[in-house]
Amino acid sequence: MIGVKTLLSKIKRADRDYGLIDENDVIAVGISGGKDSTLLLYALDAYRKISPKTFRVIGIHLNLNFGEDDFSVISSFFVEHRIPLYTVNTDVAQRLESHKTQDGRVPCSLCSRFKKAAVIAEAKRHGATKVAFAHHADDAVETLLLNLIYGGKVNTFEPKMLLSESKMTFIRPFIYIHESEIIANVQELRLPVIRSGCPMDGHTQRQSMKQLLTQLYEDYPQSKGNLLKALHNPSQLKLWDPENHETFVKK
Repeated sequence: MIGVKTLLSKIKRADRDYGLIDENDVIAVGISGGKDSTLLLYALDAYRKISPKTFRVIGIHLNLNFGEDDFSVISSFFVEHRIPLYTVNTDVAQRLESHKTQDGRVPCSLCSRFKKAAVIAEAKRHGATKVAFAHHADDAVETLLLNLIYGGKVNTFEPKMLLSESKMTFIRPFIYIHESEIIANVQELRLPVIRSGCPMDGHTQRQSMKQLLTQLYEDYPQSKGNLLKALHNPSQLKLWDPENHETFVKK
């Protein structure tokens, strides 16, 4: 089982490798109340206490009005641990009603766009310089497969990216941490977690990728580490380039 020290060391590695956190940053963590984001807010505050850099951490919760579970248990936990947490009411669920597909499905990409805009607006209200999301190693590999299968491109999200329009930087401190490690830490720390109110929870293309990878990891255990390694191993990337081709000579 991964302990808190190992968790923080992996956050430190991500920070070191990708320059996630700068001196005097105010980092807003988008927190839904699920296991990933709840642990991220708790862990980033713990990392703040041992980091040589001075920075602050705040939590931002969006009430999407999808019928989420009572968030008060999460709020109470962070009040007890003196970690600032702000809740903002939104009309995301209402806005998505007019965009539902014929079979009643909510478009995940549009929902994500609405949520990002709301989190950024609230983060700026509280002086945040960066927004942190709890996307982890398995999310990165799933995104790679989704882009390969449905988009025909070798692509996943960045550990750190600047949204030019909003002038806000997003960071993902959990990129070296697997979902199984998150679950173990949430249980060990006894963190409160609530059910997602998303109507598409468990019924997305991403869920299919999770199932595919679960089977892959069972059949080929070494693939779990190697797929993550491949994402930060650009020197080994070799793809066809019809616009710039040369004869390959092997010595």
